[in-house]
Amino acid sequence: MDAKLKVAVLGTGIMGAAMARNIQRAGHDVSVWNRDPAKTKPLVAQGARRAATPAEAVEAADVILTMLHDAAAVEEVIRSAAPGVRPGTAWVQSTTVGAQDAPSLAALASGLGLDLVEAPVSGTRAPAEAGQLLVLAAGPEPVRHRVAPVLDAVGARTIWTGDDPATGSAARLKLVVNSWVIAASNAAGEVVALAQALGVDPQQFLGVLDGGPLDLPYLRTKMDLILNDGLEPASFAVDTARKDAHLIVDAAAGQGLKLDGAVAYAARLDRVAGQGRTKQDMAAAYFASY
Repeated sequence: MDAKLKVAVLGTGIMGAAMARNIQRAGHDVSVWNRDPAKTKPLVAQGARRAATPAEAVEAADVILTMLHDAAAVEEVIRSAAPGVRPGTAWVQSTTVGAQDAPSLAALASGLGLDLVEAPVSGTRAPAEAGQLLVLAAGPEPVRHRVAPVLDAVGARTIWTGDDPATGSAARLKLVVNSWVIAASNAAGEVVALAQALGVDPQQFLGVLDGGPLDLPYLRTKMDLILNDGLEPASFAVDTARKDAHLIVDAAAGQGLKLDGAVAYAARLDRVAGQGRTKQDMAAAYFASY
C-alpha cells in the first residue's frame, strides 16, 4: 500500500462513517468528528480516534475529508478546524454543494493554507460501505497524487473533471447525476402509488419490464423499499435528497432553464419532509402522492 496517512474525517453520517471505515481498513490512521458524538462510537470501537472538536481532529492530519450536510456546514466546520490546521494539508471536500459554492470554499481553503480537492461522490449506503463509490473530483496534479490513497479507499474509481476546484466542475457534474437519481427514485414511488390506486399488482408491472431496456435495477430497489417497509435505515435520506433537489433547481434557474420535473420532485420531497420522514430513504417521496 501507499505510505500510511493521517486522515481526519469531519462528518460521520451515513456516507462519512462508511468512508472513514474504508480509509481505516486501507491501513491509514483515522480521526473522526461529528456534531453528534454518538455517531462516532462504532468507528472508535474499530480503532478510529474520536476528536472533541474539528480543530482537534485535524491536528497533524495529512488529509482532511469533509462529508457534511451542505456548504454552510462545511464552511462552519472548517473555520472551527482552523486552529488545528497545518498549512499544506490536503482537503478532500466530498459534501454535495452548489456550483456557486465552489469559489467561496476554494477561497476559504486558500486563506487557511489548505490544498483543496473537490470530490463529491456518487453512490448510496451499500456502495459506500463496500468502498465502491464513484468519486467526481477536481484538483491540481500534485495534490491528486497525495490524496489518491484516500480516494482509492472510498471509491471504485475517480473521474477527474478539472484542475481547478474553484470552478465547481465536479459539483456541477454531481448535480447532473443527482438530478437523474432523484427523478428515478420519485418515478418509482409514483409508479407504486398509481399501480395501487388502479388495482394493479406492482409485481405485474415489473413483470412487463422484465429483461427489457426499461428494467432498471435501481427502479426495483426503490420499489422494494416502498413495498416491503424498508425505508429505514436510509440509503439516501429525504433530508439530503431534498437539499440536493433544491440545489439542482437553483442551478437550473441560474442558467435560465425551466426544469418542471425537478421543481415537482423538490416539492414532493418537501411534502414528505413535512410529514416527519426526513430520515427515511428518499423513496419515501411515494407518500407525497397521498
